[in-house]
Amino acid sequence: MSATEITALIVAAGRGLRAGGGTPKQFRDLAGQSVLARSVAAFDGRVAEVVVVVHPDDRAMAAAALPGVRLVDGGATRAASVRAGLDAVRTARVLIHDAARPCVPGEVIAAVAEALDTAEGAAPALPVTDALWRGGTRVTGLQARDGLWRAQTPQGFRTDALRAAHDASDGQAADDVEVALAAGLDVAIVPGHEDNIKITGPDDFARAARILEARPMDIRLGNGFDVHRFGPGDHVILCGVRVPHGRGLQGHSDADVGLHTITDAIYGALAEGDIGRHFPPSDPQWKGTDSAVFLAHAADLARTRGYAIGNVDATLICEAPKIGPHAEAMRNRVAGIMDLDIGRVSVKATTTERLGFAGRGEGIACMATVALVRT
Repeated sequence: MSATEITALIVAAGRGLRAGGGTPKQFRDLAGQSVLARSVAAFDGRVAEVVVVVHPDDRAMAAAALPGVRLVDGGATRAASVRAGLDAVRTARVLIHDAARPCVPGEVIAAVAEALDTAEGAAPALPVTDALWRGGTRVTGLQARDGLWRAQTPQGFRTDALRAAHDASDGQAADDVEVALAAGLDVAIVPGHEDNIKITGPDDFARAARILEARPMDIRLGNGFDVHRFGPGDHVILCGVRVPHGRGLQGHSDADVGLHTITDAIYGALAEGDIGRHFPPSDPQWKGTDSAVFLAHAADLARTRGYAIGNVDATLICEAPKIGPHAEAMRNRVAGIMDLDIGRVSVKATTTERLGFAGRGEGIACMATVALVRT
């Protein structure tokens, strides 16, 4: 089944204060990113879209943590939040996932999605292997463990069938499998994973951090290249710095060939196309825009997908103006836009020995490489 047929619906509307910290647990830090951002990032490249259901009071916080992700206001119960989120789903199939499960492995997501080819619903679970007792402060009886499972998410369904099941439900179900079974839907069990823990109490943060630290690194490289021709003007904007020059650069925004190239490198590493896909030059709203807007968007998108920016290396290609006197200011500006330490940013320049369009002084080119590391 193609990822274009599936939406991930992340349920993050709970208050989650039992985990401590004074902030809903989905917004607390987990090894450098919020729990919610890590849960969203787990679905990167596996679904057509992610929709996040949030508490109305948390909408601004969620928007800051998840730039570009579609947000929906949740309801008073989990079931009400899921139903509200389902109204925003545009694909034939949906995966409902708890925001408090940030360590869900990709193979679990893939197994649930694949099972929907032959079942109306599917959910991951682990068989109960411990002995089970009944009782309070004393053991009053035993419970057979045969056929018992520990439920996990994401729980996947045909979208229309789940909408109808929720419409028929009393809204008190603990999860979507309960809603589906009450409506008579067939739900397949697929293998869960011990790493797919649900953060409930304070100690779970340390456990989740250990799980994430033990995973192999996911490193991506992206390349960018851009050219802008000279036109009338008395300065150029390069890597966010105004540089005096006898001509300006032509372009729909501020024609900052340096920032455009770094932005494209990030999008390339994320397999997200190029800058024109996100900020079309045909759209008049971007005319004259500071290119820092584009670079900040790309950097935020990388972090939303769970990637830290390892380093940036940009080379400006021109005979003039001279870049050397401005290189440190450019490094500082790029680092500031991307929220990086300056030691991770390189801006340098070269000429073409007077060969080609750059050598003839017709314009400026730039090439850049960016490394992304999933943390």
